[in-house]
Amino acid sequence: MTSKEIRSYSELVANIKDKDRAFLLLYKKGSEQSECSLQNLNEIENKDAAVDILMADVTNVRDIHEKYSITSVPAMLEFAKGGFVNVLKGCHEPGFYKSFFENAIYSAKVADTDKPQKRVTVYTTPSCSWCTTIKTHLKKNGIRYTEVDVSHDQNAAQEMQRKSGQMGVPQTDINGQMIVGFDKTRINNLLGIQ
Repeated sequence: MTSKEIRSYSELVANIKDKDRAFLLLYKKGSEQSECSLQNLNEIENKDAAVDILMADVTNVRDIHEKYSITSVPAMLEFAKGGFVNVLKGCHEPGFYKSFFENAIYSAKVADTDKPQKRVTVYTTPSCSWCTTIKTHLKKNGIRYTEVDVSHDQNAAQEMQRKSGQMGVPQTDINGQMIVGFDKTRINNLLGIQ
């Protein structure tokens, strides 16, 4: 893994336009959550040379987070062939980041043959075993999704509760339809999984 600091949206576009996969960490130097992310990403540095991470401090770079409606940092943005595909909010353990990158690489392999997919967001917490079950199910079926860890993002937790009226996880938003828990039949029906 390598990292590179960028200073503007135009520099971001120049760095991702020719790449199949690219990642950008938006952070705020000095904030506890951002420092946590930087430290944990540093722990997996050099272990996976295939992953390049761009970094932008929102204190100095003010034209990126607005383009992608990012309201809290740290936020890891994922890009595929120059287009925005995913965001991971909050600070996560090194192993979680490693899994996130591996999932992105896996998703890239299935993306070329996939039909257009519905927008899928899975709200999780690190200690939730059913969250792991639903993510495994989605990966197994080649479904790309955005994961939001509500234990590290209070705004996302409130948004999740507003949408469903529930606080428990996992919750899955499939094109605006909320599913509380791991309702495999309903998830499969909404995503066309046989």
